Amino acid sequence: MIKFPPKRLTLCMASSLLAVFHMSASADSNIELPRGGWRNSGGEAAGFKQPVHYPASSVNAEGQNEMTLIKGRISTNNKKKPGKLIVNGAAMPLAIGEGGEFSRPYSFSSGSNNVEVRSPDGSEVKRVQFFDTNTSRPNARLRVVLSWDSDGTDLDLHVISPDGQHVFYGNRVVPNGGALDVDVTTGYGPEIYANTAPPKGTYHVYVNYYGSGGNEKDLTIARVAIISQEGTLSEKQQSFQVPMRKPGELTLVKSFTYP
Repeated sequence: MIKFPPKRLTLCMASSLLAVFHMSASADSNIELPRGGWRNSGGEAAGFKQPVHYPASSVNAEGQNEMTLIKGRISTNNKKKPGKLIVNGAAMPLAIGEGGEFSRPYSFSSGSNNVEVRSPDGSEVKRVQFFDTNTSRPNARLRVVLSWDSDGTDLDLHVISPDGQHVFYGNRVVPNGGALDVDVTTGYGPEIYANTAPPKGTYHVYVNYYGSGGNEKDLTIARVAIISQEGTLSEKQQSFQVPMRKPGELTLVKSFTYP
């Protein structure tokens, strides 16, 4: 006769096994870069303009110095949804590979920085904080971050500065210092505009619903975050959400004055 353990014991054993499994999964999750603690980026320039390859499959991080990378692994059972990346309070989607790996170039400010990565279902959260003592590297005094909530769609960020210079995927770097990083064509984003010495005056932020992968019925929600004076006591963050209903739609999301 086969004797089964008491129900309570069975439940305890199951709970223990689940706990072991969860700890094992959590142990596999980590933020490899950036490393926590004190560091000095040593004058390494962090280019806002990152390599782009077509057809695009993901945000490209090749050739980047480790001081300008967010990299690691997060446990996930849902490969069809992005994770969430939060850098210094600004949230954006994070593409996650089949094995839970992620990699994203980012130009950090000197001083204190915080990075948080969340799995798609929120069950795994990893955080790291570091302080960059290198004050010689210019910081982005203005960032505009575009992200959106659907896969297989292409939204484009357009920023027009007070001097009339227009930054978008076809004109990614302009003489006044403004630049757009990766042009993400495969969904979620983010696309980031940054300027280390933004001209004073009125800026206009547009989002273009460039394409929906052939499904013209897809509605996607664009999220635009505007961060000014990042890393200073005068830092200000604003975020806006706008529904994008059909390909070809160009929407003025926000006009604002800097500083």
